[in-house]
Amino acid sequence: MDVRKTYKLFVNGEFVRSESGRAYRPNGGGVNVPRGSRKDLRDAVRAARTAFGAWAGRTAMNRGQILYRAAEMLDGRSAQFVELLGGGVRARRELDQSVETIVWYAGWTDKLPQVTGTVNPVAGPYFNFTIPEPTGVVGVVAPEDSPLLGLVRRIAPALCGGNVVVALASETRPLPALTLAEVLATSDVPAGVVNIISGQRKELVPWLASHMDVNAIDVAGCTDQEIKAVEESAASNVKRVIKIREEEMSPYLIAAFMEMKTVWHPIGV
Repeated sequence: MDVRKTYKLFVNGEFVRSESGRAYRPNGGGVNVPRGSRKDLRDAVRAARTAFGAWAGRTAMNRGQILYRAAEMLDGRSAQFVELLGGGVRARRELDQSVETIVWYAGWTDKLPQVTGTVNPVAGPYFNFTIPEPTGVVGVVAPEDSPLLGLVRRIAPALCGGNVVVALASETRPLPALTLAEVLATSDVPAGVVNIISGQRKELVPWLASHMDVNAIDVAGCTDQEIKAVEESAASNVKRVIKIREEEMSPYLIAAFMEMKTVWHPIGV
């Protein structure tokens, strides 16, 4: 007798059942996937908000070390992920690129201020600096294709800059995202820094877009119709909507998740 595996949501560093008790089987598969609810989403946002201060306050080098450790753990379970992604050369390539993406952004944590920040010329006896600061809680809607790489390419730059994440897994192929949660739970990523919710997008995306404690939402995985609905919901609370769909790794994708702060300082003081 085969025992059907039941996956769980990843919230605040713990694996929890959906508060509604609902589950679904993507593509008629032989596993149970939790169908997250509005309450689960609120819990994830609350956990992310609580974790934000400590994560943003870590040194850039330490954040890079933690991301690199997550890449090591992902690479250590490569055979499992290749199987989840369907096997073959394409699946192996997606896994390798996911590991490479995390390592690449881990190396950028302590270089971002030098690239995106600047010293501004001013007419007066002052220094004027522009420096990047994390936005806060970032909602991420994972693409339906490339369910692992597509999610990693959105999460990694947000974490690199000191943000925390509430991610919605691919609805049709959620298992790579939920298994990635297992990798994060056994690496050094602090509880609440990444939260992963599975379920139906039509139920979850509107609440993520309208939640008052979410500072930005990445809609790279949304359809054009969904993006329009997200923008309308986000307008009520001045939430940033990030629509960059560029798949290449770039420090300027990190900057999309940042706020630019200008600081004045008297010369000689």
